[in-house]
Amino acid sequence: MAESKEAPRCEFLFVHQDIVAQVTEKMPSEEQLFDLAELFKIFGDSTRVKILYVLFESEMCVCDIAQLLGMTQSAISHQLQVLKKSKLVKYRREGKTVFYSLADGHVRTILDQGMEHVNE
Repeated sequence: MAESKEAPRCEFLFVHQDIVAQVTEKMPSEEQLFDLAELFKIFGDSTRVKILYVLFESEMCVCDIAQLLGMTQSAISHQLQVLKKSKLVKYRREGKTVFYSLADGHVRTILDQGMEHVNE
């Protein structure tokens, strides 16, 4: 006889309406939660995380980052575009050279807290 694969149901004996209402009030909007999830997806690629760590130390151009990470300039440029689109890095032009740096202190905080969590 085949077993039913139906998901178990939560049988509410008592709902703590005050707690549910309090949490509901503090929940971010669906749009905010979606945007946050998209931001965290950016951190799901180790190459992008390496680039961010490199930029912790110094503002750098694509050539220098590629040399440091042993990757092609094309691969680094692609990842920098993703990071720039997500507002995690910024750039400045000096003649023909473009230098990249972290967009702001939040980027460092996100990675520092992530690393702290990983090392616990």
